[in-house]
Amino acid sequence: MLKTTPLHGEHVALGARMAEFGGWDMPIQYEGILAEHEQTRTKTGLFDICHMGEFELTGPTVVADLERLLTMNVSTLAVGQCRYGFMLNDQGGVIDDLTCYRLGNERYMLVVNASTLESDSVWIRQHLSSGTVFTDLSDGIAKLDVQGPTSRTEIEKVIGKKLPELGYFRAESFQCLNTEMLVSRTGYTGDWGYELYFPARDAVRIWRALLANPNIKPIGLGARDTLRLEMGYSLYGHELSLDQTPVATSRGMFIRKEGGFIGEAAVRRDVANPPEFLVALEFDSKRAARAHDKVFCQSAEIGAVTSGSVSPSLGKAVALAFVKAAHAAIGSILDVEIRGKLFPAKVVELPFYKNGTARG
Repeated sequence: MLKTTPLHGEHVALGARMAEFGGWDMPIQYEGILAEHEQTRTKTGLFDICHMGEFELTGPTVVADLERLLTMNVSTLAVGQCRYGFMLNDQGGVIDDLTCYRLGNERYMLVVNASTLESDSVWIRQHLSSGTVFTDLSDGIAKLDVQGPTSRTEIEKVIGKKLPELGYFRAESFQCLNTEMLVSRTGYTGDWGYELYFPARDAVRIWRALLANPNIKPIGLGARDTLRLEMGYSLYGHELSLDQTPVATSRGMFIRKEGGFIGEAAVRRDVANPPEFLVALEFDSKRAARAHDKVFCQSAEIGAVTSGSVSPSLGKAVALAFVKAAHAAIGSILDVEIRGKLFPAKVVELPFYKNGTARG
């Protein structure tokens, strides 16, 4: 049986098209992917992200444990700051990509993917010192993402006061709508926005309060995918997996130079001699490639697509693909086999969409 978020009934009442995602019954679209994509790029969209998991880790050994478990630098996080990175197995495969928040002295929160929540929990607990306390907060926490260039203005209309002044990847505890929430200046769309964490019991009330503002529209996972693809953001199970290190995808980003994390040896091997890279492919047409479509260079198979779609903002098809390192240069022309026919695509720099407002 599929899991449901506290807002499942709201989505059904709004006429959302529902489908399975990571073991959850989630809204794929309401009005339509193109309209919802445009709403988020130009105005404000509201996403139910309650399916994601939240773990709290506390104690005197928490920093040392997190530095061993995660690839990013945890020890330099300030209170109220967060960072994105990877959790690897002993072979360097990606168990999950996640965000780590420092909430206080010896108090951290990890935000993990829904599909990997249970395996993440097992792995983390297996690698903690006795001085670190692990608590799975997932069932009691709701997460709503409010994204788009007008999101701050529209949220403030609803709550009747100013939001905290937050830099990118900063968060703060904030009282509004009769609840205490963590307001984070982060997102998965490439535009200005906030991620709101608060007690799950308040999810329906806060969802309805936000949607009472006619300038805020509900957005499904279909548009969330086209929005993230335009930015070149990775999706676990597509651009990241247990099958390889994150080096081909991140090109060394989100991996600290000091080392000391699980899977480091394999990461250093791939940094020194990368077998392949994730590249951005832009087509002249709207013929969209899909995951696993083969990529060729002069009839030689050199890789495969991981994600693909028509970019609503660009009006043409785009894709992400792993290709052999020798063919990853910007400007290279490659061919992608789509439904038995070859279509040329150019390797371009990310992001595809250049006008994102995420950083302000």
